[in-house]
Amino acid sequence: MNRPKVVIAEDERLLRTEIRETFLALWPEAEICAEADNGFEALAALERYRPAILLLDIQMPGMTGLEVARQASGRAHVVFITAHDQHAVAAFERGAVDYLLKPVSPSRLSLTIDRLKDKLKSSPAELGPMLEWLMSSDLSRKRYLRWISVTRAEEIQLITTEEICYFRSTEKYTTVVTANSEHLISSALKVLGDQLDPATFVKVHRGIIVNLNAIRSLHRNFNGRLEIRLKHRAEILPVSAAHAAFFKQM
Repeated sequence: MNRPKVVIAEDERLLRTEIRETFLALWPEAEICAEADNGFEALAALERYRPAILLLDIQMPGMTGLEVARQASGRAHVVFITAHDQHAVAAFERGAVDYLLKPVSPSRLSLTIDRLKDKLKSSPAELGPMLEWLMSSDLSRKRYLRWISVTRAEEIQLITTEEICYFRSTEKYTTVVTANSEHLISSALKVLGDQLDPATFVKVHRGIIVNLNAIRSLHRNFNGRLEIRLKHRAEILPVSAAHAAFFKQM
């Protein structure tokens, strides 16, 4: 019997790793052929590997899991990963293969695997009507990043977005700056910008996104350019002419 191919699409790296390791421990015969941290990567993996099973986070940057599931309808058995219990239950009742509620427990994943083994005996479901219902619900509304994971020595540290003063791009990396620390992450500033709440985080320069709650004051330098002074940091952040209009409207 061929090993079932599985794609895991989840933008929270720690959770994705946990799901992969637990999934393989419970079902070692399965093959995790690809992982994705955004909707575009998930769709590319669907086309490239043609998996039998697709584990999809409903809220991902780029394309949502619902949009990817539309392309996977009738082609792969879909399991939704969600933080919203009431919508997940409704989706399951309307024909989705299954759902996993964050945080994912081993016992719940074991139940999902049992259901998947049974589902593999038949063709994947057509998800059209169920997806239409989900897309019309508030489940399709965008959710924003709640924390950033950074690596220090052998430890993975979680920094909540409330702690972050600003992000600064540095060539291939982005620096996450808090009141008393700085951390390099591999995510591009543009990708992060799409995942941050625009009511809190604002781009003020080509390479800087600032937390509005971290701003102490604005002032003009001798050239008449706006600059930002922070509550808990000594450095002064420049505001480019292209982004100054935001503060003029405040």
